[in-house]
Amino acid sequence: MSKSQRDRAAAKRIVEQQKAAERRRRVTIWTSVAVVGVLVIAGLIGWGVLSKQESSDAGKLTTPSVAVDEGTAFAFGTGKVTIDLYEDFMCPICNEFETSAADTIDSLITANTVTVRYHPVSILDRASNGTEYSTRAAGAGAAAAEGGKFREFHKVLYANQPEENSDGLTDAKIIELGKSVGLGDDFATAVNDKTYDSWATKVTETFSARGYTGTPTVVVNGKQLQGASGGVPTAADLSAAVTSAG
Repeated sequence: MSKSQRDRAAAKRIVEQQKAAERRRRVTIWTSVAVVGVLVIAGLIGWGVLSKQESSDAGKLTTPSVAVDEGTAFAFGTGKVTIDLYEDFMCPICNEFETSAADTIDSLITANTVTVRYHPVSILDRASNGTEYSTRAAGAGAAAAEGGKFREFHKVLYANQPEENSDGLTDAKIIELGKSVGLGDDFATAVNDKTYDSWATKVTETFSARGYTGTPTVVVNGKQLQGASGGVPTAADLSAAVTSAG
């Protein structure tokens, strides 16, 4: 073999070695890219699952076992006339209605004339400086209902109603009021854990879907009751409506 032939052979081997090295480099690069891609996809899937789970936990809807009317209310009495009361615990007019009509409602329940369904809604969260008092109070009402003390808690909560555009009552104060009517650790845990806050939101959405806009809304046998000039009904208005419906 001549020198020129040997040189060409050597050059050919060098070229082939370079090509082989380049092929190995490309395989290594694409293998790395594939592995990284798989890890990224797996990471995104894992993040998505975790994020979905966290979102699901945060918005979990727990409906009180004692709730009626599509899980939106707490019923008292066994009378044939049904009174639905939609109220917001931050609403001062609701408190006025409670003050004026409570004795009448109690008498009608005791006489088995009516079934009263209380629907705690939260349309005034905007009036509590970001603390969402209406939602928290409604959720606490649900916890009180689970503890068998809704009406007792209902009365004491109105007796201690905070002013609109205040921070509302703290959870600690709500728990204290619950204890004053015989509610215990389960109630306190539900308030602190906001167990029924998403439920309060659901009740409010149902309230809106039924075409109601303000509180208190009083409905007797499916017909909204209004007072003089379209205002809030009085205890006398309520008694008259129940008599007419009966």
